[in-house]
Amino acid sequence: MLRALRGDKYEVYSGGVEPSYVNPHAIQVMTELGIDISKHRSKSIEEFKGISFDYVVTVCDHAKESCPFFPGEGKRIHKNFQDPSRLVGAESEILTGFREVRDQIKDWIESTFNDDAQKQVFMDAS
Repeated sequence: MLRALRGDKYEVYSGGVEPSYVNPHAIQVMTELGIDISKHRSKSIEEFKGISFDYVVTVCDHAKESCPFFPGEGKRIHKNFQDPSRLVGAESEILTGFREVRDQIKDWIESTFNDDAQKQVFMDAS
């Protein structure tokens, strides 16, 4: 989402402490905004060792607790969002939950990442 909204200002890397797969519901609700993440893959933070980041962002409490120290890291930013992958119920209810979290993240990104300078950001959404 940050790459789609502010990719001209931020170089975004994304990984997780516990990489798995990109949830098909996430792919669907992002496509609704015209953002194609169908070719994305879940990456381990180990792939980013040696990169210095201006920001290390965590978007769930588990990631905040588990995200390791990055040498040369800049400012840490944390915002907890509900993990929609844990939702149960009818397909329509699950998609509604994914949309709600997607929209919350979008609003947060738009208000938080409005700097004009080019920055490198690592987002951990484990």
